[in-house]
Amino acid sequence: MKRYRLSGQIILSMSVVATIAMLIVFVGSFIFYGIYLSYFPPPPGPIPLLPEASDLVMIAVFLLIGLALAIVVALRLAKRILAPLNSLAESARKIAAGDLSARASPGDRSLGETAQLVDDFNAMAQRLQDIAEDMTAWNATIAHELRTPLTILKGRLQGIADGVFTADAALICNLLLQVDGLSRLVEDLRTVTLADGGHLDLRIEQVALAAEVRSVAELLEPSLVKAGFALDVTLVDVAVRGDAVRIRQALLALLDNAQRHARPGSIELSTLKSGDFAVIRVEDDGPGLSPTFARRAFEPFARSEASRSRRLGGSGLGLSVVRAIAEAHGGRAAYRRSSRGGAVFEIELPLSGN
Repeated sequence: MKRYRLSGQIILSMSVVATIAMLIVFVGSFIFYGIYLSYFPPPPGPIPLLPEASDLVMIAVFLLIGLALAIVVALRLAKRILAPLNSLAESARKIAAGDLSARASPGDRSLGETAQLVDDFNAMAQRLQDIAEDMTAWNATIAHELRTPLTILKGRLQGIADGVFTADAALICNLLLQVDGLSRLVEDLRTVTLADGGHLDLRIEQVALAAEVRSVAELLEPSLVKAGFALDVTLVDVAVRGDAVRIRQALLALLDNAQRHARPGSIELSTLKSGDFAVIRVEDDGPGLSPTFARRAFEPFARSEASRSRRLGGSGLGLSVVRAIAEAHGGRAAYRRSSRGGAVFEIELPLSGN
């Protein structure tokens, strides 16, 4: 349905009001004179050029009637225009005062442009409320994630200062592990935050994907074997346009996720070409993700079993980092269940030249 702009609707309405008022005066005068002259014909002689007193009274009456009608119509139009605008102003004041739940009412929606303005305002207010709620949740979650390693570090360092612990090599290695965990958490947070804001910087170059994947596999294979996994690597040599460091970061996150949450067994790491994309695939022996959790697995701080994930040291950011890096390259990250019941995670990256 065609919708006029607000200015056009006001001009059209005012024109209609003015036309009706003029028609009342003009047509009413003809009707009045027609009736009057039928019963009271004018006396013989020349017709006076100036209206008589009765004529002026009649014209004034019709003008008053037209004016009264114009005022009534103008007031109704003003109410239709001002009702949503007043609601909009009141809601804006509430939001400025901190009430992000305030919403404006569009009224009867007869003025399409005003209704659209109110809808846009309400969408903006909802977005602000969602951002505020997400920020509150993020702050609480980040504080929770930082508390455990910081408590451990503080306790160990306090124990060394009090002479309870001896600063031997084993204790220092343990402290370094906690620092590494903190560093990784901070870097993951930075990556996800930059990606959400569209500011994740990439050093784009031509990357030999097989070589990068092989280097990550060689780096992690000893720890995977120690944890009971056998790494099966199948690589197809394809070139992509991307940031080699970020690609390695995403693959490290996938392999770390498999090491933490999959059953000991085989992990298949492969690269392949699919249409205009190169695919990095990591497949394990299970148990995979539940259907409910699979829909939000790539969201920040998502955990299928919060207590179990925390015991294993996961922050819930690994898969969100994978998605952020894949999407920053113009690709995507995906999950599906494998034919043998395990989890299959894939990173799609545009081929070089696309």
